[in-house]
Amino acid sequence: MPTAIEIFKHLPKKNCGECRYPTCLAFAMQLANGKAKLDDCPHLSEEGRSALASSSAPPIRSVKVGVGKGAVEMGGETELYRHDKRFFHPTAFALRVTDEGSEEKVDGRLAYARSLRFERVGQEMGLDLLELECRSGDSGRFIGLVRKVADGTDLPLVLRCHDPAVMAAAVAEVRERRPLLHGADAVNLEQMAEVAKTAGCPLVLCADDLGRLADMVGMARKKGVEDLVLDPMPADPKETLERCTIIRRSAIRRTFRGLGYPIYLSIPEGRRGMVMAATAVMKYGSLLVFEELPAAQALPLMVLRQNIYTDPQVPIQVRPDLYPVNGPGPDSPLLFTTNFSLTFFTVMSDLEKSKVPVWLQVVDTEGLSVLTAYSAGKLTPESVNAALQASGAKERSRAGVLIIPGMVARMSVKLNEATGLRIVVGPKESSGLPRFLRS
Repeated sequence: MPTAIEIFKHLPKKNCGECRYPTCLAFAMQLANGKAKLDDCPHLSEEGRSALASSSAPPIRSVKVGVGKGAVEMGGETELYRHDKRFFHPTAFALRVTDEGSEEKVDGRLAYARSLRFERVGQEMGLDLLELECRSGDSGRFIGLVRKVADGTDLPLVLRCHDPAVMAAAVAEVRERRPLLHGADAVNLEQMAEVAKTAGCPLVLCADDLGRLADMVGMARKKGVEDLVLDPMPADPKETLERCTIIRRSAIRRTFRGLGYPIYLSIPEGRRGMVMAATAVMKYGSLLVFEELPAAQALPLMVLRQNIYTDPQVPIQVRPDLYPVNGPGPDSPLLFTTNFSLTFFTVMSDLEKSKVPVWLQVVDTEGLSVLTAYSAGKLTPESVNAALQASGAKERSRAGVLIIPGMVARMSVKLNEATGLRIVVGPKESSGLPRFLRS
C-alpha cells in the first residue's frame, strides 16, 4: 500500500471537498489507511486512477468462486496478524464427493452436507462449497456426478481432475456457476490454463515446492488466467504451518505477487487432518477441502473460524429490538439488556429457563456489555427510553414495570423519570433471573 504522500502525487489537488474530506492531502491519508475509496474522488484522472489502483491493490488477490449471494470470496487480505487490522474473508470449508460411489452414496453425501448447519451467537455456520473429484478415471462417471450434484445443491463447486480434456467437458456442464478448477500441475499447466481461460473460471495450481509454484503463477498469467489459487500440497501440520506462513509473509511483507493468492488445502481424515485444519484456519488457509468432516469436528472448527475472522475492533452485535420471551402478553413486564451478542444470548437463555413470559428490550450500545456500556456513556436513561419508544415496547407491555440489571441500579431514579415506568432492580447476574422472576 503506497504512503499518503505517494497517493497525493496522483490526486488532482483541487481541495474541492467533494470526497467528503477538506483537502486532497486529507483524502490521501484516508486512502492510505483504507478508510476511503478511489471512487470518492470525482476529479481523479484515468492515469492517476490506473496508477493508484495497481499500487493499492491488496497484496493477495481476491478470487470469487460461484455466483450470486452464495458466492465464496477468498483472498483480498492485507495483514499478517489479525490484531493489526482484521482478516476479511473467512476460511471456506468444502466436503469432497468422488465419482467412485453409487448414486445412493452421493445422495447421502449431499443430504449430510445440507444438514451440517450450526448457529452460534446469532450467526449460521455450515459448509461453503462442495468439491467433486474425478477418481474413477471415467469421464462419463465424472460428468454424471457433476450434473447430479449441480442439480441437487446451490453451493459453489470445486471440480478436481488432472485430465484437461475431462475437465473441459465437466466445466461445460456448470460453467455459468463459475466453479473453481483444481488440477493444474507442472505437466498439464498449459492445457488446464486454456480450459480455465475459455470457461472464465479460477484455477488451482498444485506444487509441493513454493519456488515452482511461483513459476507456475507466472506461466498461468502469461496464458491469460489471473484468478489463481495455490495448493502447496503439505503432508502434515508442520508443512501446513511452514508453507502457509511463507506464502503469506512473501505476499504481505515483500509484496511478492508470485505468491499473492489464496491458499487451497486438502484435509485428510482423522486426528492429523483435524490438527492440519485448525492450523490452516489460524494460519492463512483460504479453502479447506475435507475428505470427511464429522459434525463433532465441524463445530469446533467453525467456532474457531468464527472467532478468528470477527473484527477485533468491532464486537459481535445483535439487532436492537423488542424480543418476546416465553409468549408474553400485555400484562408481562419489560426487561432490557445491551446488543452485545454474548450478553444477549446469555440473558435470553436464562429468561427462557424461567418459563416466565416477559418482553426483552435490546438497546443499541455499539456492541458493549452492560457495565462497559454504562461506564462509557453508551447506556443511559435517555438511550433506554429511546429504544423503548422506537420498538413500541410501552404499547405492547402495559404492566408499567421495567426490570433493570442490578449492575446499573443507580440508573433507577433517572430511568423512572425518563420512562414513567416503575423501576424494579433485578439481579446483578442474569443467572439469577429465573429465581427472581418466579418469585
